[in-house]
Amino acid sequence: MRTGRQHFWEASRTLATAETAGSERKRSALALFAGLPDRYDLLSALLSFGQDARWRRAMVATVDAGPTERVLDVATGTGLVARELVRRYRCSVVGLDQSAEMLAGARRRLAREARLAERVELVQGQAEHLGFADAEFDHLTFTYLLRYVDDPGATLSELARVVRPGGRIASLEFGLPEPPLWRPLWWLYTRIGLPGLGRLFGRDWYEVGRFLGPSIEGLYERWPLERQLELWEGAEISHVRQRRMSLGGGVVTWGIRDE
Repeated sequence: MRTGRQHFWEASRTLATAETAGSERKRSALALFAGLPDRYDLLSALLSFGQDARWRRAMVATVDAGPTERVLDVATGTGLVARELVRRYRCSVVGLDQSAEMLAGARRRLAREARLAERVELVQGQAEHLGFADAEFDHLTFTYLLRYVDDPGATLSELARVVRPGGRIASLEFGLPEPPLWRPLWWLYTRIGLPGLGRLFGRDWYEVGRFLGPSIEGLYERWPLERQLELWEGAEISHVRQRRMSLGGGVVTWGIRDE
């Protein structure tokens, strides 16, 4: 027999599918990454010059969760942040992603770490339409998300909705390194080096390599960091701070859900 909770999740997944079908940006992202979950972590490492693990630790450190608390990790991908949260805090984590393939990859990784797996629940869904009640979670994290949504402000409001007042919200995103020296080098790497490396792994990786650089630049053309801060504050998240890491190549943002 299906429970009310199961019915709720089925409705949420149906809505998520409809929303994905209506967004060209999200359709493209899903298609690009569908075949890469087993090597997605390597791609993040290549794009960040091996700094992504340090960025994740820095983001997770801002959450300061307790062992009895529950954290929602949105755009969980292969579950790297979810696992880091459990290792650091022994909290419970719900990892949510729109991609069934990425979630399958996360489950395979968790299967190797039973102590972590018992504290992580993985669900499929959309950041724009979360199938959770208001204030259901103590804290929330998300990574590499706002580039793929059509309305970042509305998405941030939806994320904040499911966090209790006083809970912490934290994110990690690729950034644009500092000009004048590092920005041109980053541009050359993302336009030539990364696609070239992708060719070594196959056509899918080449296409992803070509996609990522323009995707990151596009985010900051539409939403420079100062405007992103305004979006967070408009979503009723206060005390918002940002930390640029690795010469600006990674950006950690965090704040507190308004009381």
